Amino acid sequence: MTRSATETDLGRTRRARRIGRVLTETHPDAHCELDHGSPLELAVATILSAQCTDKKVNEVTPKLFARYPTAADYAGADRGEVEEMIKPTGFYRNKTTSLIQLGQALVERYDGRVPDRLADLVTLPGIGRKTANVILGNAFDVPGITVDTHFQRLVRRWELTTETDPVKIEHEIGAMFPKRDWTMLSHRIIFHGRRVCHARKPACGACTLAKLCPSYGTGPTEPAAAAKLLKGPRARDLATAAGVDPELVPAQAVRAEAP
Repeated sequence: MTRSATETDLGRTRRARRIGRVLTETHPDAHCELDHGSPLELAVATILSAQCTDKKVNEVTPKLFARYPTAADYAGADRGEVEEMIKPTGFYRNKTTSLIQLGQALVERYDGRVPDRLADLVTLPGIGRKTANVILGNAFDVPGITVDTHFQRLVRRWELTTETDPVKIEHEIGAMFPKRDWTMLSHRIIFHGRRVCHARKPACGACTLAKLCPSYGTGPTEPAAAAKLLKGPRARDLATAAGVDPELVPAQAVRAEAP
C-alpha cells in the first residue's frame, strides 16, 4: 500500500483527527466488549479471546470467574478442570497453561495483583503488548492503543500508516492523537472494523468515513448493497448516520454478531 504523494504529514494527521471525530459520532456505544469486574478478570478474558469471539468468551467467563476469583486460585488450579471450563474458546490447552502460569507469576512477583505498568505486564505469561494495552486502558484508565487485526486493517486502509509491525503502528498512530484519546480511539476503530469496514467486503456505501477514506470503493458503494453488510444492534443507526435509508438494513444484520 502506498500513501498519497500529495498528502503531507500534517495533512495526514489532520485527516486522522477528522476520522477520529467522525468515529466518536458514529460509535457512541464503543467500549471493551469483554465483560470483567477487575484487572485480573480482564487479563483472563483477554487471554481467552485469542482466536475467539468476545461473545463466546463472555459466555464462558462467569463460571470461571466465580470458580477462580484470585490469582492464587489460578496458580493452584486443576488443569483438567480449567480446560473443561474454557474448552469452548478454542486452543484451551495452551490457554490453560497461560492462565495457571499467569496466576503463579502474579503470586510470586506482584503479591497476587495485576500490575499497572506496561513494562511489567508484558513480562507475564499470556500477556503481549496488545493485551497489556487492553488491560491498561480498561482496567487502570491508563491510555493505550490496542493494535488488533481490525485496528491494523483500518489504519492501513485509511493510509494513515504503511507499517505492518503492530508496535510501529501503535507509535505512529499514537503520535497523531492526544494521549488521553488513545483507549477510546482503539475501541471506536475496532467497533468500526467489526460493524462496517469488514476485511473482505467493507460497507463502503454505508460508511460515515467515505469522504475521508482513500480506499473507498474496496467494497460496494451502492447504498442498498452496502447497507446489507452492516452488522450489530446499531446497524440501522449506522446506516442513518451515513445518510442511508435504515430500512435497507435487513433484520438479520441487526441480530448478527459483530466478528
